[in-house]
Amino acid sequence: MSQCRGYAAKSATTPLESFVFERREVGPKDVQIEISYCGICHSDIHSARNEWGSAVYPMVPGHEIVGLVKEVGKDVKKFKEGDFAGVGCLVDSCRKCESCSQGLEQFCAGPATFTYNSIGRDGQTTQGGYSSHIVVDQDFVLKIASGLPMERVAPLLCAGITTYSPLKRFKVGPHSRVGVLGLGGLGHMAVKIAKAMGAEVFVLSHSPSKKPDAKRLGADDFVLLSDANAASKMAGHLNFIIDTVSAKHDLNSALGMLKLDGALVLVGASPVPLEVSAFPLIMGRRTLAGSLIGGLSETQEMLDFCAKHKVLADVEVIKIQDVNRAYERMMKQDVRYRFSIDLKTLV
Repeated sequence: MSQCRGYAAKSATTPLESFVFERREVGPKDVQIEISYCGICHSDIHSARNEWGSAVYPMVPGHEIVGLVKEVGKDVKKFKEGDFAGVGCLVDSCRKCESCSQGLEQFCAGPATFTYNSIGRDGQTTQGGYSSHIVVDQDFVLKIASGLPMERVAPLLCAGITTYSPLKRFKVGPHSRVGVLGLGGLGHMAVKIAKAMGAEVFVLSHSPSKKPDAKRLGADDFVLLSDANAASKMAGHLNFIIDTVSAKHDLNSALGMLKLDGALVLVGASPVPLEVSAFPLIMGRRTLAGSLIGGLSETQEMLDFCAKHKVLADVEVIKIQDVNRAYERMMKQDVRYRFSIDLKTLV
């Protein structure tokens, strides 16, 4: 075992604090990564505060991890010491079920082993990226192109793949009109990726203050949803909507903005059920779908795509000691658009 330093939630109601724990030794197929940066995802807050009801404490959150390979096992072929590498939401799966055989490890029937607050094959609870280093099987480690600002790459490991996967699955491209509902950590990545795919992009938001950023990020137009005429102006206008909103909101007006055979995909997780009328779906033969992250091959594909098109997250770099304040600010939507923790500050 090797000693690891991190920041952990000790309960649902206490701030994250310094925490020392043990990682497994590097096995034959393992890669040890010295973590440079870890993004903060909204799911980190949900998990740390036990808002999804499955928390195990102490918990070290973090699944947007980038850093340098420090050690590899004797059977590792994919990485060498000094490589840039990343770890996303998954660190293992059964590798045998139908989902795994299709490269959809995120839907593993095993079930999948997530980067933190999950049970690994050794029976131990996994701990995430708010830490000095991590040890992961090479098959769940991702290659990061050199020369990129690692603090801006880190959020791609969750926010990037969460938005890339449905855009790809629904074949968004140069002839697509895409609506991005909500402009936050996920939404700003959806704008950038959809534009890189060649789509015409419309940001759909209730916040007029987001208009300048929408344009700066590359959106072709901004639709203020609080405008009483917005729904009628946009009726039947879009091929695809990616819904990144994680609060209660009106799905029916958004569905009405879709063309015939258009699709709305949920990637934001509302804590309360959303009402859906049958008519916006039936009358336009529209699809309402959901999407999680992506499998390992698709996540690598996303990283390569983003490197090629210079698609990176907009981040505010923070010290690990400021993580609790960052959580408070995220709850107030006071970040443009992702916090990235500099793990060199972990002392």
